[in-house]
Amino acid sequence: MLDSILSAIKLFFDTFGATVMLPIIIIILALILGAKFGRAFRAGITVGIAFIGINLIIDLMWGSLTGVGQALVTNLGIERTVYDVGWPSAAAIAFGTNVGLAVIPIALLVNLVLLVTRLTKTLNVDIWNFWHFAFLGSLVSIVTNNLVYGLIAAAIAAAFALFLADWTAKAVQSFYNVPGISIPHLASAPGVLFAILVNWIFEKIPGLRDLKADPDTIRKRWGLFGEPVILGLIIGLVLGILAYAFNVPEGQSAMVTISKILGVGMNLAAVMLLLPRMVSILMEGLIPVSEAAREFMQKRASDREIYIGLDSAILIGHPAAISAALVLVPIAILLSIILPGNKVILFADLAVIPFIVALFAPVMKGNIVRMIVAGTLELIVGFYIASSMAPTFTQAAVEAGFEMPEGAVQITSISDGFLWPGWLFTNLTQWLGGAIGLVVLVVLLAVAWFFYLNKQKAWEKVAGAPDEEM
Repeated sequence: MLDSILSAIKLFFDTFGATVMLPIIIIILALILGAKFGRAFRAGITVGIAFIGINLIIDLMWGSLTGVGQALVTNLGIERTVYDVGWPSAAAIAFGTNVGLAVIPIALLVNLVLLVTRLTKTLNVDIWNFWHFAFLGSLVSIVTNNLVYGLIAAAIAAAFALFLADWTAKAVQSFYNVPGISIPHLASAPGVLFAILVNWIFEKIPGLRDLKADPDTIRKRWGLFGEPVILGLIIGLVLGILAYAFNVPEGQSAMVTISKILGVGMNLAAVMLLLPRMVSILMEGLIPVSEAAREFMQKRASDREIYIGLDSAILIGHPAAISAALVLVPIAILLSIILPGNKVILFADLAVIPFIVALFAPVMKGNIVRMIVAGTLELIVGFYIASSMAPTFTQAAVEAGFEMPEGAVQITSISDGFLWPGWLFTNLTQWLGGAIGLVVLVVLLAVAWFFYLNKQKAWEKVAGAPDEEM
């Protein structure tokens, strides 16, 4: 009976999809918070339209970067045993497992309990990214051979995402100018620790700490060539040349090669211009919800603040985030060649790199050089995490009925497969045993939450919150 109910919930969300369900959720949320129907309805439709636009632009970037990545891999003759199948495949795997069936009610229940007990300020409406929680739970279920442990791990992952969202919220709101928003997205939030570490190191090195490389400084120094659109064009042309100007297929004309190179340049220039516009439309839709939430809480608890938890897709259009990410694409390919012991070949998930670095920007005040260094460090660690976790990742895929790509021995993805929470969850439960490992995870999260709540402003300052909000 329970399986049938969970399957029905999953089928409902799968059938309608994010672009239909998100407006409905926003409308219902706004009405619950006291907004008038007309205002709530317009807010929901506007948010849905913005996400349609964001997804179209991300698909454009995805196609360009995937083509570049495959061409670079072919040109360099890279051969590895672990294939990157991309986050959509990982999400399908996650929702295809037994843990995936239950993750939506579990994550919503965890969010509600933490909101009621005032342990979090984030109301996570980013339901489609609950697959990250399901994926972590599925990995734990596999290594412990226990479904209950997997479900508990998914619940812990949902709480962990809320903790990271609260911690980084002030910095995100200030840097990206998105009031009332937080990011409980486990593709982006775990990278904050790398950003904090690299930022601390830069601040200790004379000369480097004074290097200004944020988009405004670059624009002032470089003039036209520092404009986001032109910067996207230049980076795209460089990537296009690296991918298509060498090892040209026999019989292919120079005009075709040039068109491919120019196509990458223009596509990435379009991304730099259009993504921020779509985010502006999104914020237009969210403002009525944020205002209703603020009024709702002032009437019932004047000292309470509520954040709306969203996908980090709303951040990646910032010039700092997208510029650093595009530079990291060839760096990621290079790392896959030179890192000793690496088993991973990148294909589908190169376009996820902007999501990985999106939360670096507030910590580093948009310093692109620092973001590239932090991104490189996270990728280096990620290659080894992915190589070690590939057997478990692959087993989860097989159990979910995923069809393995031709020639692949094992699979992974940059999103989740490269990130440290998956490694931590699976190894603690495998090394210490399921029950003890989960207890350790809960204790670690509780300790971090305790220190955060007791020195909240200091923690938020470390994550990039501005002085005036301290």
